[in-house]
Amino acid sequence: MDALIEKILQKDNPTVAGLDPRPAHLPPELRELPPDEAYLKFNLGLIDALADVVPAIKPQAACYEALGAAGVAVLEKTIAAARGAGLYVISDAKRGDIGSTAEAYAEAWLGDGPLGSDAVTVNPYLGSDGILPFLASGRDIFALVKTSNPSSAELQDLDCGGEPLYMRAARLLERLGAESVGEFGYSRIGAVVGATHPEELTKLRALFPNTFFLVPGYGAQGGGAADVAGAFDGRGLGAVINSSRGIIAAWKKTGGDWKDAARAEALSMRAALRAVRK
Repeated sequence: MDALIEKILQKDNPTVAGLDPRPAHLPPELRELPPDEAYLKFNLGLIDALADVVPAIKPQAACYEALGAAGVAVLEKTIAAARGAGLYVISDAKRGDIGSTAEAYAEAWLGDGPLGSDAVTVNPYLGSDGILPFLASGRDIFALVKTSNPSSAELQDLDCGGEPLYMRAARLLERLGAESVGEFGYSRIGAVVGATHPEELTKLRALFPNTFFLVPGYGAQGGGAADVAGAFDGRGLGAVINSSRGIIAAWKKTGGDWKDAARAEALSMRAALRAVRK
């Protein structure tokens, strides 16, 4: 996690841009191309526009898998281009399984192959034997704890011996990550906690000082800078805040060049986050 934190400090910006292309997000000039070609051109343009502003990108695997093999090839090229531009890559694949299957997922997403990323999202609700194979890769994971979707409470808030289930998941992550705490005080096991749950964010930050947060839900899902303020520690660290549609589809609100619009939105988000971090 130190590598991500160093990039955040270099750019004074805890933003991760979600590269989640869908046909509706594409500007008109790209919609005439075959979908895989359009997605790749869109992503490469966004990486070029954002590389000096944001420290990280987060491609959502489902957007690419929807196109089949051609889409997965676009994802591979996107990861390579982002890492080549010095960006930290979080692949949002939400993988989770046990034993040798988890090892295979870890090899795919955190190895040296074409999908190899700096981090991957993981479903921790299979328990520790679904987490440890990813940790053994030597790279980072972000495990689902309190997700931003409205129905997350149906399961994640269930009482589990006097506390919600998501709190038990957070305790497991803090324990499993204890031996991998780095220079900045955070382990290689991060937690996904939505911006749509500001009270929970603040509580989890206080209880789990060694767990770094990936915070989705900013922008299009309704979360704002004030909602994520509790995710940061006293140094203004501790979290990276994701905006996907808010950045990549900013051209819909502003008009003009889609790359310029994405960059302007990322700069605006950086300014808003700087204010609450301090």
